Amino acid sequence: MHKDQHQQEQRDPTTRYPRPEFPQQDQPHPGRTDRMDPRPDHGESSYEGHGLLRDKRTVITGGDSGIGRAVAVAFAREGADVLFSHLDEEKDDARETVRLVEEAGRRAVAVSCDNREESECRSLVDRAVREFGRIDVLVNNAAYQMVQSEGIEGISTEQFDRVLRTNLYGMFWLCKMALPHIPAGGSIINTTSVQAYQPSPQLLDYATTKGGIVTFTQGLAQGVADRGIRVNAVAPGPVWTPLIPSTMPETSQFGADTPLGRAAQPAEMAPAYVFLASPQASYITAEVVNATGGTPLP
Repeated sequence: MHKDQHQQEQRDPTTRYPRPEFPQQDQPHPGRTDRMDPRPDHGESSYEGHGLLRDKRTVITGGDSGIGRAVAVAFAREGADVLFSHLDEEKDDARETVRLVEEAGRRAVAVSCDNREESECRSLVDRAVREFGRIDVLVNNAAYQMVQSEGIEGISTEQFDRVLRTNLYGMFWLCKMALPHIPAGGSIINTTSVQAYQPSPQLLDYATTKGGIVTFTQGLAQGVADRGIRVNAVAPGPVWTPLIPSTMPETSQFGADTPLGRAAQPAEMAPAYVFLASPQASYITAEVVNATGGTPLP
């Protein structure tokens, strides 16, 4: 391929990454990055930092893989130290995130945490304060979903409880516990979804929590504005992460229905988090940044 043609394809968002037609694949939850085909891009070879988060102390939930890993890599390359949470089953992925953050010359702390449990959320915040002394940026990214083809009839009370506790309760606890340790100029960034605005019946419980995250973000932002703390959210569309082959029965055409014609890679989400965490976004709060591949959202 001619060099100019390759550079053009890298600039063109429709051709930067392959379109769908992923091989059909299934994994037990929570899934593993090294078993995915193709392997997700977290910005390992492409993300270039510019010192936007120099010496920031950051906390990311679900930082072992997917969007969380991409954000951890980007934050580290922008000059931030990173403490991130993961489930016990995700230790292998967590070790790789640690390696990437340390390779960027920043501190990496991996903490096993199930944010369905209030006590574990408290331990996570306490650990961050012991390690860093403060929390400049909190990213609530950990989430759980499970597709149910039968819609509401297929959602058990156990599943509904798990989705709400992971996606909403954990975010609530972590924000409440972290706020006393976030100085003026700090920020909270929550991960919502295109599902908040265009819910799929097969993901009814997940979509419900993502709508709640939008409301929570906008309300909390107003409540802490006088402290000089900003609260925003990112709403991804379809993103190729371990959550997909471990929770969706059909992966081969994942993301094909977006205007850009493909799913996103985690690396394409990270810049939105970097921007919202940076001082350059000092007048932006109560905002939702849509990263949906062209699907219009309110």
